[in-house]
Amino acid sequence: MREQKKLNTIRKIKSKNSEAFFLVIRGLEVGLVAGLIAVLYRYMLSVAEDGLNKVLTFVHGSWWKIAIWFGILWLIGTFVSYIIKWEPAAGGSGIPQVTGEVKGRMSPSWWRVLVAKLIGGTASVFAGLSLGREGPSVQLGGMAAKGVAKITKADKTTELRMISCGAGAGMAAAFNAPLAGIIFVLEEIHHSFDKNILCMGIVSTVVADFVSKMFFGQNTIFNYSTVTFPLKYYWILILLGIILGLSGVGYTKIMLKIQDCFKGLKKIPNNVKLPIVFVFSGIIGLICPQVLCGGHSMVEFLMNEKPGFSVMFTLLVAKFLFGAICFACGAPGGTLYPLCILGTYLGASFGMIALNISGLPNELWQEFAVIGMAGFFSATIKSPITGIVLVFELTGNMNNLLPLVTVALISFAVSDLLGSEPIYEALLARLSATPEEIKEKDIAKREKIIKSFVIPTGSDLANKKIKDIDWGRHALIITVERGEDSITPNGDIVLKAGDEIVFLVSQRRLAKTSEHLEKLFEDQYKPSTTA
Repeated sequence: MREQKKLNTIRKIKSKNSEAFFLVIRGLEVGLVAGLIAVLYRYMLSVAEDGLNKVLTFVHGSWWKIAIWFGILWLIGTFVSYIIKWEPAAGGSGIPQVTGEVKGRMSPSWWRVLVAKLIGGTASVFAGLSLGREGPSVQLGGMAAKGVAKITKADKTTELRMISCGAGAGMAAAFNAPLAGIIFVLEEIHHSFDKNILCMGIVSTVVADFVSKMFFGQNTIFNYSTVTFPLKYYWILILLGIILGLSGVGYTKIMLKIQDCFKGLKKIPNNVKLPIVFVFSGIIGLICPQVLCGGHSMVEFLMNEKPGFSVMFTLLVAKFLFGAICFACGAPGGTLYPLCILGTYLGASFGMIALNISGLPNELWQEFAVIGMAGFFSATIKSPITGIVLVFELTGNMNNLLPLVTVALISFAVSDLLGSEPIYEALLARLSATPEEIKEKDIAKREKIIKSFVIPTGSDLANKKIKDIDWGRHALIITVERGEDSITPNGDIVLKAGDEIVFLVSQRRLAKTSEHLEKLFEDQYKPSTTA
């Protein structure tokens, strides 16, 4: 009997080692391909933005040149509208689409999305729309990984893991932030800790980041001298966190409302509405070119020029309003970096007022700008850990970690207290409600998919027997991982906090089953109402 147990243990170790090796190889594949695609997109957008600046300089002061430019913008808008019609999944940011696929709610053609996003996103940035590269890079990375999975004939579980890790790799390549890439996948897309995705994802994000830095260098986006924030003035950071939380709630509601208004214009076809937005972008380019495109020029202007409060606030409002219109039209392009820019300007504006009132060192205003980005990110996307790590990687500076965490967690708590829905989850719900975008015929129905969830401390699931919990009709528990032990499940097994429960789910029922399991594990802790 002891000899048999020893043999079983040896087999289990060998199996785990071979699986880890397999995940690392897949991570290398995903990171390399997703990184190259993200680098290509990043290069195309930089060329488009340079071209736009040259055009604006050329047409400046000449009405007939401006008229011709507006005509070109109308044609570009028409062209992009047909690209979106050809592949609807390429419209918008791309993050909700990737999340939807991982959750089994949609299954677009990977190569069509790649083609449409690369061409449509480049055209939209050349037209000056306030859209970033980071959200689309997430989708491009995911679809590139899906292409690798299809070509190598990976099973469906591996394919979905590769899509997730490709999304993280795309984000890593766009931001030069590998840790934020994998944390974003776990925190925002999966809402759970999956050791397999973590293993594959770390490799893919690091490789993608390496590929990106080979082409674009190793400099961080934000470079500034840190000044230690005095502990006695942390009440200012608490106030900033509250303001950013409220701002994040307002941002989400307004953005979704404007999108509703845009979609409500049903009598106007999309091949007319979109060109109107593109021409409007041309008008904005003549009046306030700083707010065009993703916002990298706004960051350089803020950090290098230190504009006055009135200039900062004007750019903040203009970027928000113009970005909301560009977002609502559904053109291929991201809202992630423009959102970060708004947080940066909110933090800098608040900081300028706080410095004047409190007498804090003037050098701290850059600190407020960076902290503002993390706080606004946490309030709108509801992923505070990703926001904290992302800002740390963008700055390469750990000296501001405590103020950063303080503001990010407070803004998240305020947003959560007010019941604000994460913006990408709200967008996913809208995508999921659109039948033509969810083609069930594209989904194979015979494969089974492995999904895993961890029971955290304080969960209502802990100390209960497996048979006493409603896991759903189409979720089969295949193992319970407890530390180094793999427990064969039966109805009388008592679950404990920290257990990783591994399920086998029918692909046909993946969307509904995943939703049920996520809700089950998210509603794990309910404070007692009887005291």
